Amino acid sequence: MDIIASILESATNGAKKTRIMYRAALNFRQLQRYLPLLIKRGLINYAETNKGAVYKTTEKGRDFLQKYEELKRL
Repeated sequence: MDIIASILESATNGAKKTRIMYRAALNFRQLQRYLPLLIKRGLINYAETNKGAVYKTTEKGRDFLQKYEELKRL
């Protein structure tokens, strides 16, 4: 859950893989495991731009983050 939350927070405003990796303190292998799962679950979107691939947290992903923060406060 912590890793998923870190990835979603890193991609809130849109980010490339490298930025997500550094902000979430993950290695490439870990990121490669989690990104397809998050895309499949609808928590993050992937878009190809003229500057490369960008990942962005979806509304569902932001809802997850909000609930995650509420649980942490409990």
